[in-house]
Amino acid sequence: MPRTVEEILAHADELAAMFESYEPEPGDEVDVTAVSRLRAAVVERSEAERHLLEAVRAARTSGLSWSAIGSVVGTSGEAARQRYASKVD
Repeated sequence: MPRTVEEILAHADELAAMFESYEPEPGDEVDVTAVSRLRAAVVERSEAERHLLEAVRAARTSGLSWSAIGSVVGTSGEAARQRYASKVD
């Protein structure tokens, strides 16, 4: 690791030279469509999780038990309570 100003500048020059002479290999390219689809899926999942929390909050406000909520979301009531109670109560 460079420690002096001269070493830092020399290291910066080395990095700049590496960057300027870089020639990408075919395997270095990223499929932009795949990355875009992945990002969109992450956004969709985030929105779905937010909607689920809102629905669980509304269910609890309406008096549904954790057992009933767990049944709908595909878990036990205790698992639903552990997962959502701190986020909705």
